[in-house]
Amino acid sequence: MEYVQATGLLSSVWLLVAIPLASAAVLLLLGRRADKWGHWLGVLAVGSAFVLGLSYFISLAGMENKSVELSLWDFIAVGRFQVDFGLLFDPLSGVFVLLITGVGSLIHLYAVGYMSHDEGRRKFFAYFNLFVAAMLLLVLGNNYVMLYFGWEGVGLASYLLISFWYTKPSAATAGKKAFLMNRVGDAGLAIGIFIMFATLGTTQYVDVFNGVSGLAAGTILVLGLLLLLGAAGKSGQFPLQAWLPDAMEGPTPVSALIHAATMVTAGVYLIARSNPIFSANHTLQTVVVSVGALTLLMGCIIGAAKDDIKRVLAWSTVSQIGYMFLGVGLGGAAYALAIVHLLAHGFFKANMFLGAGSVMHGMKDQVDIRRFGGLSKYMKITWLTFMMGWLAIIGMFPFSGFFSKEPIIVAAFEREGWTAWLFGMAALLGAGLTAFYMTRLFILTFHGPKRWTEDIEHPHESPAIMTIPLILLAIGSVGAGFLLSTSVPDWLEATGGLGAQEEPHEAVLSHGVLTALSLLLTVAGAGLAYLLFRNGTAKQEQPAGVVVTAARRNLYSDTVNEAIFEKPGIFLTRALVYLDNRGIDGAVNGLAAAVGGGSGRLRRLQTGFVRSYATSMLTGALLVVAAFLAIQLGWLA
Repeated sequence: MEYVQATGLLSSVWLLVAIPLASAAVLLLLGRRADKWGHWLGVLAVGSAFVLGLSYFISLAGMENKSVELSLWDFIAVGRFQVDFGLLFDPLSGVFVLLITGVGSLIHLYAVGYMSHDEGRRKFFAYFNLFVAAMLLLVLGNNYVMLYFGWEGVGLASYLLISFWYTKPSAATAGKKAFLMNRVGDAGLAIGIFIMFATLGTTQYVDVFNGVSGLAAGTILVLGLLLLLGAAGKSGQFPLQAWLPDAMEGPTPVSALIHAATMVTAGVYLIARSNPIFSANHTLQTVVVSVGALTLLMGCIIGAAKDDIKRVLAWSTVSQIGYMFLGVGLGGAAYALAIVHLLAHGFFKANMFLGAGSVMHGMKDQVDIRRFGGLSKYMKITWLTFMMGWLAIIGMFPFSGFFSKEPIIVAAFEREGWTAWLFGMAALLGAGLTAFYMTRLFILTFHGPKRWTEDIEHPHESPAIMTIPLILLAIGSVGAGFLLSTSVPDWLEATGGLGAQEEPHEAVLSHGVLTALSLLLTVAGAGLAYLLFRNGTAKQEQPAGVVVTAARRNLYSDTVNEAIFEKPGIFLTRALVYLDNRGIDGAVNGLAAAVGGGSGRLRRLQTGFVRSYATSMLTGALLVVAAFLAIQLGWLA
C-alpha cells in the first residue's frame, strides 16, 4: 500500500478543516458582535467545505492512484517518535467528507430556523462548526495521532453541544455522561496507538498496515480489541452505548448531526480504516461481529418500549450502527457494504431527526408520542418526508435502507460455520423488530386519534428554512441506497481492498430466500405495529411484563454501570479523600502541631532573667556531678 503526494487542486485539501475551524474561532472571538449574522457564517463555512470536498472528490476520481497524501509539517519529532501533521484524501475519507459536509450543511440550514429564538444561537453555530472541523480532521488524518486529535476534538464539541442548554440539569448531566463514557473508549484507542509505536515504531497508516503481517497473533488481537473499545465508545456500541440516547437532551440539530453524519460514524470509520489489522485475526473479527449483533438487537428491543420521539430514534441509531459493525466485522466485501449502509443511514436518519424537531416545533416542544396522533393533516410536508425516512429505515423496497441493509444480512449468512446462523438470524430478527418499533413511532405520531394536551390548539408546519432540508434528505432516503450500493463498493476497492470481493462461503440460505424472508419480516413487523397502535395507546405508563419493563429501563445497562463502576468509584473516591484528609494530611498536620507545640513550650524557658539562666546552669552542673559520682560508686554500672 502506497500513497502519492498531493498536487494541483488536492494540495489545498487542508482547507476542508481550516474553513469550519476558522469560522468557529471568529464566532467565539467576536462574541455578541456576531450575533446578527454569525449563524449564516456557520452555514456558509460548512457549505463551502462541501463544495470544496465535492471538487476534490471529482478530481480524485480522475486519478489513477486514488490515495493522495498531503504533508503539512513535522508535528512531533522526539527520537524515534516521528509524527507528521498530514492529511490523506482517498476513496474512504472522500465519501466521509461528502457525508459530513453535505448532510451537515442541510442540518446547519435547518438549525437557522430551529434556533431562531435562542439567545445563544451564535455560540451554538460556533460549536457546530468546531464539531464539523474536528470530524473532518478525524477522517482526513494520515496517521493515528492525527485521527486521535480529531477524535478528542469531536468528544469536546459533543460535550459542548449536548449540554448546550446547561441550565437544565438533565442536559448538563447528559453532556457529562457522554464525555466520561467516551473517555473510556478514548483510553483504549490511546493505548492501542502506544502499542503500535512500541511494536512497529510508527503510527502512519501506510507503515502500520504494511507491518501488521509481522506481528504476533496475540499482539494483533490486543491491538484490535483496544481499537474496538475506542470505536464502541464513539459509536455507542455495547458496552458503551448508554450515553448515546441521553444525548437527546441537546437541541434537535445536534441529535441529527451526532446520530446521522458525524460522531457515531467515527467508530465505523476507525474499524474500516484499520481493516488490515482486523482482517489479520479471525477471532478479532468474531468479536466485532458479536458486538454489532448484540447491539443491534438491544437497540431494537429498547426502542420498542420508549415513548420519547427522539429517544426512539436514538435507540434506532444504536441498532443501525450495530448493523454497520456487523458488516465491518464480517470483513472482505462486507466492509464496503457497511459503508454503504452508513452513507444511506446518514440521509434517512438526519431526515427523521429533523422531522422529529419539526414535530416538536409545531407541538410546543412536546416529545411524548402517546400525546401526538393525527398530525398528518396539519404537518403534511413533515409527515411525507418522515414517511420516506421510515420506509427507508425499515428496509422496504425500493427505498434506500433495502439496498444498504439487506446485503449485510446476506453477508452474515455467508459466514463460515455455525455462526452464519447465529449472526444471520440476529440480523433478520433485527429487521423485523426495526419495522415494528419504527412503525409504532410513525403511527402514534402522525395517524390515529388526536391525543394532544389541552395547551395544543392547532399544530402547524415548520417554516421553509426547516422543511427544505427535510425535502432534500427525503429524496436521499428514497434513492441514495440504490445509487450507493451500485457505485461505492467499486470505489472503495482502492482503499486497502475495502471493496475487494472474496470467495464467499456457501450461504446456508440463498440470496432470494433471504431477501424474501427479510421483506416478509419487515411487513409482518410493520403490520403488527399498525394493528396494535392504529387507535393510539394509553397516555399513562401501564404495568408491563418482564421484557417491556427491562426495555423501559434500557435492559438495566445503567443499573449495571452504576453497580459495577459508579458506586464502587464513588466509594473508592470517598475512601481516598478520607485517607488523604485523615491519613496523609493528618500525619503532616499532626507533625506540624507537635513541632509547633514543642517549640511553644521550649520558648517559655526563655524568660530573659539572668537568675533563671544561672539556676538552670547550676542545676545542670549538679546533675552532671551526681552522674559521675554514681558511676564511681557503681550505682550506674
